[in-house]
Amino acid sequence: MRSEAPRYTDTLVIGSGLAGLWCALQASQWGSVTVVTKKERVESNTSYAQGGIAAVLGPEDRPELHIRDTLVAGAGLCHPDVVETVVKEGPPLVRKLLDLGVRFTRDENGSLELGREGGHSMRRIVHAADRTGAEVERALLRAVEARDNITILEHHFAADLILASRMCRASGESEEACWGAYVLSPHSESMIPFQAKVTVLASGGSGKVYRYTSNPDIATGDGIAAAFRAGARVSNLEFVQFHPTCLFHPNAPRFLITEALRGEGAVLKTLDGEEFMKRHDPRGDLAPRDVVARAIDDEMKQHGHEHVLLDATALGKEFLEKRFPQVVRTCREYGIDPATEPIPVVPAAHYMCGGVRVDANGATDIPRLYAVGEVAHTGLHGANRLASNSLLEGLVFAQRTSRDLRKWLQGPPPPKADRWRTPRTQYPRETVIIRHNWREVRRVMWDYVGIVRSKERLATAMSRISIIREDVERFYRRFAVDPEILELRNITEVAEIILRLASARRESRGLHYNRDYPEPSDEFRRDSILGRMGGVSWGDTIPEGPVETTRDEKP
Repeated sequence: MRSEAPRYTDTLVIGSGLAGLWCALQASQWGSVTVVTKKERVESNTSYAQGGIAAVLGPEDRPELHIRDTLVAGAGLCHPDVVETVVKEGPPLVRKLLDLGVRFTRDENGSLELGREGGHSMRRIVHAADRTGAEVERALLRAVEARDNITILEHHFAADLILASRMCRASGESEEACWGAYVLSPHSESMIPFQAKVTVLASGGSGKVYRYTSNPDIATGDGIAAAFRAGARVSNLEFVQFHPTCLFHPNAPRFLITEALRGEGAVLKTLDGEEFMKRHDPRGDLAPRDVVARAIDDEMKQHGHEHVLLDATALGKEFLEKRFPQVVRTCREYGIDPATEPIPVVPAAHYMCGGVRVDANGATDIPRLYAVGEVAHTGLHGANRLASNSLLEGLVFAQRTSRDLRKWLQGPPPPKADRWRTPRTQYPRETVIIRHNWREVRRVMWDYVGIVRSKERLATAMSRISIIREDVERFYRRFAVDPEILELRNITEVAEIILRLASARRESRGLHYNRDYPEPSDEFRRDSILGRMGGVSWGDTIPEGPVETTRDEKP
């Protein structure tokens, strides 16, 4: 593998989803921007988002209600100041998306059609039918491609961050700083030091750490792992959101059945046709995702079934085809007609509520390094993300980050970085070992660190993941790197982080349910924090919610 000479840009954005593209678009006002993405530019978690963006846009809705719903779903771990900021700063940014050309669905009067999803007390989900993420991605890519000072590099993999402390020559900085990233170009088989005055991680989540996930193959925790290796702290990664309803079909392992279907009246049933959600929660099918996922898991285990059913037949063929065209079309491709028969569904890993710890402007512990979108832990989601709050969070924090990073763009260019150091010896690579470790990590996490956990399961998983991590690190240091081994290294590191934080949280709260500690504890109403050099620590106790509403506000 060749190591190329450094390249320079003012702002380096790693990832091409909503958060990365919005940040790149805004940051281009201050200087040059390079966006690197390890697959095609359209391939991101954003593109797969069906439901929409939660925002207070309806005449009967109020910010206080959205704040309350978010805090209730977050089970005591949302940061109230962050929730208020995102809820209040979001609607104007949604209107900016409209100005950018995003074609959100409108009703017969020309107003934005607002949907409702689990955990929301009002209709506030702005959407583009059931392909909101793909539509937002389309409009943002068009806007980004129109800017002469933004470059998008497809099939480029950010392997590690360039740090001042790891340069052979003095960086000129009295403290640690991030000066870009080492970026693998698989086509040219070379590693490029991409240097920047500011680096923004927008690399998405880590759903591929689990055997069953709604995420695309790119979701391998690259940003979390790279930031952690660099010394940035991570938080709350034990809170893994399992989407309750993914299509259960052997040839469609990642297709998500949007929660908006239940918002419009679809109901969950056992294979015997019994509606079961009211037995688990008075909110029934509109309970938050953590409640619904555990209820489905419980029903499947009680009855010995591999899946449950989502019945949307009462909504009618015309409505389903208009409101949920992608769901209807995909189900029919696999021989299921939602207009006439229930859809087989099963929970799958969907969203990481934790991530790289950032402040109110998306800044990490490392100067000149930011994180936005699912890779970041902002404090918005708490112990359980409220449906359709993720794109909203990405939009608001990308805007805040793009304003804050301007302060780093003054002054001279970055100091010249060292070239990538390749292994001294190249051994024949045993691909079978890499593939086996890939399967083993995901299987262990699914079996032992899934919807329901226990002390014994977590301990078993930790011992197995630790062995795999040693194996992977040995491979990483002996062989020339490629995307497959980089992803395996990252997903194994993220798996171990999840395990360490999950083992330390001795309670059940939100998405983290431990059979040995089945109740929440005030002692743990705090963020779990993990740093590279130390054990798990805990943040300050988070003020209790939810926000109270006045009598004249509708529930």
